[in-house]
Amino acid sequence: MSPPREYTVQEVAEMLNSGNPPRLIDVREQAEWDLVHLEGGELLTNELMDAIVREWPQDTPIVCYCHLGVRSYHAAQALAQQGFTQVGSMRGGIDAWAREVDPSLALY
Repeated sequence: MSPPREYTVQEVAEMLNSGNPPRLIDVREQAEWDLVHLEGGELLTNELMDAIVREWPQDTPIVCYCHLGVRSYHAAQALAQQGFTQVGSMRGGIDAWAREVDPSLALY
């Protein structure tokens, strides 16, 4: 198993505007999600994790994100260990997204 790919926020923005956008998985806490989240993102809950592992095809494009990119990298590693082949992490997390892609988002 190779390590998950780390995507820049610009790469993720391009991917989201492509014909085959990835599923965006937000691995932060509910309180962080409530402050700010990316449109189209899905907050990782136990129920969602069960659905991902049981129901999603293992070639589903997935990009995990968190506040700064550390937790999301670990989540991407865990999904890769479950056999997902197109999983990555957004380097710099939602903080970098707010600074470099969408400055209208709140920083925390």
